Amino acid sequence: MWMENKPDLLQENIDLQKIVADKDDIISAQEKSLQSKEKRIRILEEYILSLQQKQFGSSSEKQEVLQAELVFTEAEDTAEAEAPEQVDAFADDTVVVAEHKRKKKRASIPKELHRIEITHDLPEDQKCCPHDGSLLKPIGFESHEQLDIIPASVRVLHHKRLKYACPCCENYLVTAKKPAQPIEKSIASPGLLAHIATQKYVDAMPLYRQTDIFKRIGVEMDRTTLANWMIRCGNLVQPLINLLHERMLEQTILHADETRVQVLNETGRAAETQSFMWVLRSTQPTCAAVLYRYEPTRSGKVITELLRDFNGALMTDGYAAYNAPCEKKGITHLACWAHARRKFIEAQKIQAKGKTGKADQAIAFIQQLYGIEKAIKDKTPEEKYQLRQTQSLPVLQKIKVWLDKGLAHSPPQSLIGKALHYLHEQWPKLVRYVESGDYPIDNNAAENAIRPFVIGRKNWLFDLAQHEWTPR
Repeated sequence: MWMENKPDLLQENIDLQKIVADKDDIISAQEKSLQSKEKRIRILEEYILSLQQKQFGSSSEKQEVLQAELVFTEAEDTAEAEAPEQVDAFADDTVVVAEHKRKKKRASIPKELHRIEITHDLPEDQKCCPHDGSLLKPIGFESHEQLDIIPASVRVLHHKRLKYACPCCENYLVTAKKPAQPIEKSIASPGLLAHIATQKYVDAMPLYRQTDIFKRIGVEMDRTTLANWMIRCGNLVQPLINLLHERMLEQTILHADETRVQVLNETGRAAETQSFMWVLRSTQPTCAAVLYRYEPTRSGKVITELLRDFNGALMTDGYAAYNAPCEKKGITHLACWAHARRKFIEAQKIQAKGKTGKADQAIAFIQQLYGIEKAIKDKTPEEKYQLRQTQSLPVLQKIKVWLDKGLAHSPPQSLIGKALHYLHEQWPKLVRYVESGDYPIDNNAAENAIRPFVIGRKNWLFDLAQHEWTPR
């Protein structure tokens, strides 16, 4: 009887083992799913914290110069910092910038300004001594200066062209010529055109606000008229812009950047479509200049055209569209350490209060590089090259060792993971600046040049029209 039931028991045992195995597989799959969801939740929480920081937090990227007290609380970071092959980020060769207190700046009056002397005297009935009635004697004065300003005033330039005729034959008549004007037969003088252009493109004052300001001083101006004047001025200076572009392409180093801009009433494009303002900047003494170029696209074709005859070194951010043109033209492509640092600062800002981690160590490394640059900024290019080889290159080697270890322990979707992967992808271009004493460490020159445009972008929204920004 027992022998007859043995196959059934064996089958039941096999079935139970299969059920247990299936349950283990289900539990394992659920655990993996939970881990994946927890990972996703952490990443989403990071995004939320990052968005809150960008919306409500400080946008400053300034860091404390002295960070020797920094302690890493994460176990893996501590282990990495203590590993024999890991060079300490805060070793004795750290470049330290001397600590200083910021002095409050006080408004000063330039000595070269014209001065008008205003004398304040006592009334005649107060120039006698109240004790004995003697006449008071001048013994000096107290001095105080104020800075004054005369508000903008409008005047009319009345051109009179004198006419002459021959008194004898009365057959010869001649009229005096006047200098050529930017816009002939227009009421706008060169000074007025320069003022409007400066107000709009330098001071970010839109044309409709300028018409209001003119109205306050009794002059009625139509915004359309002002816009047409700016278009005509743009055509006038275009040869100068073309020449400036040619001179910039002859330089050995250029900075490039781009920013979005919305143009209304553009033919064939919706009003909310984004266009782009490109900028090239040269900081070399032979041609220190900035060139702006409007384009409706962010395509690499724009870069190819802008750099058509350039064969030097180009400093950019991490935008991938720069890569192909640089490779095709043989341009030395430099990457920006300020952009790399910015991504670690974003990761640092969402850390729990009092906690430190990889972001802090990365920023400390990058601060070392900037400390070296500050110390050598007044050196010759040859001296800069030698000092970068002896001081900056060892720091870069430390960063590379630390980076290779950190990549394996950071989720690519997290902010710190994105910062590490950005650093890894840009590494060949980031370290290239030590190959020459002329190369810059970052693209701040281009960012500073494009910042005024960014400030005025919202102000100008309803001033921008397709015909005003047509590429030439």
